[in-house]
Amino acid sequence: MSTADASIQQTAPRADRQALLSVRGVKTYYGNIIALKGVDMDVHEGEIVTLIGANGAGKSTLMMTIFGNPRAREGTITYAGRDITRMPTHEIAQLSIAQSPEGRRIFPRMTVFENLQMGASINGFAHFNQDLERVCTLFPRLKERLQQRGGTLSGGEQQMLAIARALMSRPRLLLLDEPSLGLAPLIVKQIFSIIKELNEKDGMTVFLVEQNAYHALKLAHRGYVMVTGNITMSGTGKELLEDPQVRAAYLEGGHH
Repeated sequence: MSTADASIQQTAPRADRQALLSVRGVKTYYGNIIALKGVDMDVHEGEIVTLIGANGAGKSTLMMTIFGNPRAREGTITYAGRDITRMPTHEIAQLSIAQSPEGRRIFPRMTVFENLQMGASINGFAHFNQDLERVCTLFPRLKERLQQRGGTLSGGEQQMLAIARALMSRPRLLLLDEPSLGLAPLIVKQIFSIIKELNEKDGMTVFLVEQNAYHALKLAHRGYVMVTGNITMSGTGKELLEDPQVRAAYLEGGHH
């Protein structure tokens, strides 16, 4: 069998199997202002999928809409074959979906350990010690700071804590919103290599919203480009990285 045939064989099942997360015709409004204008998107089990776009394109709105706040006014969102479009946020969180929101919304007055407990409370502390050990191995920096208040950590450490807290619920799908925002390049590199490790070693499915298009597309199996509430392009990470329009708009300092 030629390598071309082998690659066809590997990717073929993806098209006909059901997506783990499927967004169809989703429209979201803030008051009378339409923020998402009929978005279609899929994330399959075991994939890293990224959504890139300029600031204000609607990327974070899509991620928050998946989590039920704000709610989609039109369209459907299904997760593992179940319609979650109208489901309250706390119920969505119990379906093995975890979110690390934009702006690292950790609990600043709580210690690192207490923040991690909050993440584990979603699945009733089922594997707490095991999961604590796992996130401390992934993020050795947090292990040294378990008794430190979240608000006293550096920006990079807070981002690590936000991701670690999400992982404590053992998600099947991890939603990451702008994990590299405002961080030093070295920390960004660390965080992206941890996301890669979670996907490769644990088979975790990741949906990543990211302004750092270069890092995101290098990491992702597939990507979508959003411009003012519309998905304008999609393809493999490699295809989008090499696309002249994407390069001009997102990889060479320019923006739409």
